[in-house]
Amino acid sequence: MLLTKASEYALLSLVLISRQSAPEDVDTLARRLNISRSFLAKILQSLAREGILKSYKGAKGGFALNRDPREISVRDIIEVAEKKPLSVFECSSSQDSCPTGKGDFCMIWPFLNKFQLKMDEFFDQLTLQDIL
Repeated sequence: MLLTKASEYALLSLVLISRQSAPEDVDTLARRLNISRSFLAKILQSLAREGILKSYKGAKGGFALNRDPREISVRDIIEVAEKKPLSVFECSSSQDSCPTGKGDFCMIWPFLNKFQLKMDEFFDQLTLQDIL
């Protein structure tokens, strides 16, 4: 499983946002995190579309948490940031997605699937509150 900068930036920005009493704007967050404003804006917009953040428009606009940090799983955050389901390997959730075409004949798939299930459970149980 490769977590990209998108996941890292999503988690970091959610930590900063959760510590604020008012909405936090993209420019301020990008400066504080020393990252690209446009890339961060896309990530935050995705988090808002999925209901993790609430977006406020206007001069005092920005982003604020839309849910309690205890209700936001790290898996949800990662999947929104990455724009795809959390997957250890391409085929770890289903043998049908085997890129080599081996499918039912793959001898390591049971291990990969077991690893995937453990990762799913871990990231489902880990919440933003745990990180805070």
